[in-house]
Amino acid sequence: MGDRLGRPSSGKRRLRDLLYKSDNRTCADCSAPDPKWASLAVSSNSYTRSANIGVFICLKCCGVHRSLGTHVSKVLSVALDDWSDDEVEAMVEVGGNSSANSIYEAFIPEGITKPGPNSSHEERMKFIRSKYELQEFLKPSLRIAQASSGKSSLRSASSRKFMDNFLGSHSQKVGGNDSPCLEGMVEYIGLVKIKVRRGKNLAVRDMLSSDPYVVLALGPQTAQTHVITSNLNPVWDEELMLSVPMDFGPVKVKVFDHDTFSADDIMGEAEIDIQPLITSAMAFGNAEMFADMQIGKWLKSHDNALLEDSIINIVGGKVKQAVQLKLQNVESGELDLEVEWLPLDQ
Repeated sequence: MGDRLGRPSSGKRRLRDLLYKSDNRTCADCSAPDPKWASLAVSSNSYTRSANIGVFICLKCCGVHRSLGTHVSKVLSVALDDWSDDEVEAMVEVGGNSSANSIYEAFIPEGITKPGPNSSHEERMKFIRSKYELQEFLKPSLRIAQASSGKSSLRSASSRKFMDNFLGSHSQKVGGNDSPCLEGMVEYIGLVKIKVRRGKNLAVRDMLSSDPYVVLALGPQTAQTHVITSNLNPVWDEELMLSVPMDFGPVKVKVFDHDTFSADDIMGEAEIDIQPLITSAMAFGNAEMFADMQIGKWLKSHDNALLEDSIINIVGGKVKQAVQLKLQNVESGELDLEVEWLPLDQ
């Protein structure tokens, strides 16, 4: 959607003009600033305007929208994707986030809280699914019309299975049917490959040095590097793999000093929040289709062990994240790592 000189077409200009309106400068679902994605669902039915979602959303919410399936929410990048005239017109017709939310959030029940910019993936998933797929917050008149049409209950079996699994509610009712209980089973959504690069200024646990190694844990899984003797600035450059379950938590990192005749001494610990990596990867889908670019970020805060913001990039068709950690509960020590997301179909 542009001319030979690289100038944006009239459709692209209309889209950007809409994005720059004040009510569209924050995500429609979590109010995070500077959304760069849009969700729309252009319907051939004219029984209700709400068939067009027409909202601007952030990267984290974008990942949830993609998981709903294109029959519920079609996600496009404002800057990266090509837009058809019909898609631009659908966004302009809705009018932006305030107009769409006046429909999709018309009646939020007491006790239901809208997610914020720092909400968890599970909180976003539950709210966004209720808002768009199940349409539980619509005006009563629209709710009745859509219930009678049966449109809101149409979902593919694969989408239903993914949604129920990702929510971790194996006994939840979906579409009027009870999902089977998978008690005792663990289902995985992908893998993380973590390259433990090096340690810096690690703590002394022997006379003058230490014999460090790194242990990674995700749930009951653990993986361990080799031991490097007498080195406070070790270079491992060792890749470790962990499977990621649907109900995943942070990767726990611990550094130990190997002792031959006594228990190994702890040399610090930290956690890696893999949610930003996975959300960013799912938002883009097949990373091999994109050029190298930044797609996300895990922000440094007082609640984590980051030394600086951790950037998530597509590099050579792979989703990777450089992570620098300051080890906790120890007098000194840092770790440099690289985390890569591997979906199950790769």
